[in-house]
Order: sequence, then C-alpha cells, then structure tokens
Amino acid sequence: MNSSYKTWMHTPEALSKHYIPYNAKFLGSTEVEQPKGTEVVRDAVRKLKFARHIKKSEGQKTPKVELQISIYGVKILDPKTKEVQHNCQLHRISFCADDKTDKRIFTFICKDSESNKHLCYVFDSEKCAEEITLTIGQAFDLAYRKFLESGGKDVETRKQIAGLQKRIQELETENTELKNKVQDLENQLRITQVHASPAGSVTPKSPSTDIFDMVPFSPISPQSSTPTRNGTQPPPVPSRSTEIKRDLFGAEPFDPFSCGAGDFPPDIQSKLDEMQSSRNISKWLK
Repeated sequence: MNSSYKTWMHTPEALSKHYIPYNAKFLGSTEVEQPKGTEVVRDAVRKLKFARHIKKSEGQKTPKVELQISIYGVKILDPKTKEVQHNCQLHRISFCADDKTDKRIFTFICKDSESNKHLCYVFDSEKCAEEITLTIGQAFDLAYRKFLESGGKDVETRKQIAGLQKRIQELETENTELKNKVQDLENQLRITQVHASPAGSVTPKSPSTDIFDMVPFSPISPQSSTPTRNGTQPPPVPSRSTEIKRDLFGAEPFDPFSCGAGDFPPDIQSKLDEMQSSRNISKWLK
C-alpha cells in the first residue's frame, strides 16, 4: 500500500468500489450565498438549529438518515426503505467541515444540479461527526488522484453516469405519476358505470303500440289475461251461440215465408204465394 494512504481511515477499494455507510440525524438544508467558508456554514447551522427547535416543540422528531460516502459523492437515504432523498455528487461538493463548537454537528456545501444554487446540508451525529468529515475528505483525495491518473477522463465518465442516473430517476417519477393517473381514470370510469346502470335493475319492456297508442290485437293470446290501462279486466267476449237472433227489443226477426198458411187472410196469403213462386223461379234461373 502506498505510504500516503497510511493516514486514511478506509482502504481505497472501500471508497472506490463500494461505499462507507454512516447513520446520522438530518437537520435539513438551506441556501447559502457562498460555496465555502466557516462563517457561511456557521450561519446555516444556527438557522437550521433554530428551525429544528421549533419543530421539536411542535412534537416533530429530527429525521434519521443513512449516508453512503464514496468517490462518486454522498447519498442521503431513508434508513428503512433505502430510498435516495438526495444525491450529492462529489464534484459538486465545494466545502465540508465539522463544527468545532459543537462536536455533534458536521456540514457540507453542494451546488444543486437543477437550480445551480449552493445548499448547505447539516447533520447531527453523536459519535461520528468528525469521522464522517474525514471520510468525505478522503473520498475527495482519492477522486483527485484518480483524476490525475486518468488525465481527466474519469471525471467526464462520472458526469455522464450521473446524468444518466438522474434521467432514470426522472423517468421513474414520470412513470409513477402516469400509473397513478391511469388508476384514477379507471376508478372514475367504474364509478360512472355503477351510477349509470345500478346492479340488478331491469327496465320493464313496454308493449309496442300503433299510431293511436293502442296495443295491437293478438288472436293467439287470451284477451282476459291483458289488463286495460286503468288496471281493470276487459269484459268477456260473448261466445257464439246457435240460438235465434233477436232484435234490440228481444223479438225474433219476422219472416213471412216461414209462417203457416192459416196465419194470414186469403187475399194476403195468395199474394205471398205468388212472391214465393217468383223467388223460387229467380233462384232457379241463377
């Protein structure tokens, strides 16, 4: 091993091929005007400590995070879900220091890739504040040595990889948003269908009518089974009978030819006989 590596706390392979994890409390980040300086980070620490004190009085606890330090940067993750909250690339970190007045606090300043603003990240670690600061310093030293060995190509490669990783993260976010929108649309469509046609309801089919709004007569179906519009049954149809038809006064229709000969006077009877003979002759001619 190179003698210049003897003061390092970690091997070069641990920082270049892997990462060094640490647990800490995350006080937050705030914008600063300068990319470096002790007074700059001191003001940021005071500001974030005050904000954290107010949140603590409201019952909010300081969130715990996991730091993954390597020659590519510092990742801030949720310790349980391992979700990356912030990915601070090493070439964007311009300053790193621990607070000499408060041994629990350490900070670093990183230039945001989207807004190009300088943000100061502040952490609280009861035992490892100084060690974390030294580890970030060692990552800088090792990255600079690799830069000299590769003639600057290694830095460009890391920039391209970082850009691709950022694009992948953006696409994953867009994909999640699209999935949520599709799910919302499916739920709205399902609700609309339920309101439009309630389950189990069947609309009765009304019989077709003619232009006079009358139900057409069907000789096949019995008329007694079809109720009228007011709900009453129609009167029964009288059956045909072989009885003699009568007029409206109840009298049998008069047929002079069917009466007996003794029913009329002789003169009238002779006239009827002539008429009967004439009718028989006309029938015979036909």
